Amino acid sequence: MPLKIDLNCDMGEGMMHDKAIMSFISSANIACGYHAGNDEIIRESIRYCGEYKVAIGAHPGFDDQLNFGRIEIQISPEELYTLFSRQVRIIKEAAENAGLFLHHVKPHGALYNMAARDKIYAAILAKATKDIDPGLILYGLSGSEMIHAAKALQLRTASEVFADRSYEADGSLTPRSKKDAVLTDEQTVLAQALQMVEDGLVKSTTGEMISVKADTICIHGDTLHAVEFANIIFKHLRKNGITIETI
Repeated sequence: MPLKIDLNCDMGEGMMHDKAIMSFISSANIACGYHAGNDEIIRESIRYCGEYKVAIGAHPGFDDQLNFGRIEIQISPEELYTLFSRQVRIIKEAAENAGLFLHHVKPHGALYNMAARDKIYAAILAKATKDIDPGLILYGLSGSEMIHAAKALQLRTASEVFADRSYEADGSLTPRSKKDAVLTDEQTVLAQALQMVEDGLVKSTTGEMISVKADTICIHGDTLHAVEFANIIFKHLRKNGITIETI
């Protein structure tokens, strides 16, 4: 069976190159105005998605623009449910106002990492997603608690891998506080993307080969080389006979 992959990008975070990336991706995760973005940027991002036929996703994170949502915050289950649900509904409503629809949900930053390892956080995010729309797809780190929680509720999932992030031996993403957590070399990023899609493997920072399920590859829209990385990954995946399409 021919290989296919969804190529997603975190967007709507105030970067100037979002539109330039749209030609190379099949799904966009739009910031909801909490860790980044605002109403105007949300509407613009959704307009781009409609123009380029890119699937619309909500990208909810902690209410912490100062730290770009990348600092872990402990909140109650009730607060988490409300925080997450409110953001998803913002993107859902904005998409519907534009005559489009919300396709998926992908948590952002520290919230994503906490839900990847914490069963309680994962269960809350999965339930909130299903309560909003049981047809939504939850994007989560391959092999993570998020994927398990969503499947337990019979939600559709997309197991996500990262072209521009390094991995720890347990399959988690290397914390950004560590050196080389973010990959910046074009050839390294490309090689990692191809290996994850074609072989279902990624090499950890300690040298172990880790099995991953790659339904969707993330490219971070806030990095310096975002457009170049999106371009080269898109072109080389297609060159290798891999179809890029939304889940």
